[in-house]
Amino acid sequence: MSENKSFSNAIIVLGLLLAIGMASAAFILGVQAKRAVAGQQSITVKGLAEKPIKADSATWMLNIGVTDAEQRGALEKLATERKVLEAFLIKQGLPKETWDWSVEGIADHYEEIFVKDTPRQVRNGFDAYQSVVISSKDLDKITLANQAILQLRADNHPITAQPPAYLVSGLEQVKMSLISDATKNARSRATEFVKQDGVKVGVMKSANQGAFYILAKGGEASDDSYGGTYDKSTIEKTARVVVTIVYNIE
Repeated sequence: MSENKSFSNAIIVLGLLLAIGMASAAFILGVQAKRAVAGQQSITVKGLAEKPIKADSATWMLNIGVTDAEQRGALEKLATERKVLEAFLIKQGLPKETWDWSVEGIADHYEEIFVKDTPRQVRNGFDAYQSVVISSKDLDKITLANQAILQLRADNHPITAQPPAYLVSGLEQVKMSLISDATKNARSRATEFVKQDGVKVGVMKSANQGAFYILAKGGEASDDSYGGTYDKSTIEKTARVVVTIVYNIE
């Protein structure tokens, strides 16, 4: 009788141990599963940062183009027009130190004529041409000179000018500063997205810098400008960076 009672007690103890073991195993597996799921959860957000910047230098290209029946005549005309342009630049307060002349060029001049209603290109003399690039930190003088160049055109001087390019120095420093701000903005957005779900934003899994934009003040980037844009037509600009970051959710 005593042996049966001992055997029953042993069975009970064994059952309790098995139950405790299974419960512990289930708890451990549950914690591990929860961690595994949490490790797979993530959120992807974009961060944006922008700041106003201002051009601090400018380049301006001007071109001279003349035509004459003879090569010598074309080069002489080119030299005359170059003196006119140089005098104009000095009058505008842009000294010789800011000039960078290209070499003179000369080529055959062609005109289109019609022979029995068929267009043909016929050589008729020579074209001589030359360009100069002005580089200056005096943006006001460049801007005013670009407006005044129209008077030379009105006086029948064969001189054309491209719009000035207004440039910003130290763009790498500007970009790094904006990347830092955009990263903070991305985390703030991620936190806002998940705060209602009882979870929190964890460590960063990956980050991708998107486009770096230099826009005209008040300008917007187009949807297809993935590689970024660099507006050179205005002095007042806006620098903008967009980053895409993936965070773990804890």
